[in-house]
Amino acid sequence: MATDRTAKVTWGGSLMDGSGTIEGVGSGAFGPLDVTWASRAETPDGRTSPEELLAAAWASCFSMALSHALAGAGTPPERLETSVTVTFQPGEGITKGAITVVGTVPGVDHAGFVEQAEGAKAGCPVSKALTGIPAVTLEATLAT
Repeated sequence: MATDRTAKVTWGGSLMDGSGTIEGVGSGAFGPLDVTWASRAETPDGRTSPEELLAAAWASCFSMALSHALAGAGTPPERLETSVTVTFQPGEGITKGAITVVGTVPGVDHAGFVEQAEGAKAGCPVSKALTGIPAVTLEATLAT
């Protein structure tokens, strides 16, 4: 069954001098959040950016995909710590994505973990939606 997710944003003014607010999302999980060009291209100063929201979505999606793959292989993770960095270059757009995951996964070796992580990187729906990013890296390690 397909699901729809919604978000509402208001914006006033020009790109450089204006500002916007992510008023909320359909689930009610967050909002309002302020957004400006400066928060996107310079310093956040307590505001968010589309790229920060993409990074959060990507980290969540990747973690879900990796957890599912590991469990399907008979080695469900105890813990996955995932961080994603999305690099925005004004005038060029999103130029890089970097996924870093540290897993506590009993019964899997490093090579097996990396293989499953590569599959999650390729297969999670957010990764698929972001295939236009020129450079995407993955660093996957097992916790010691």
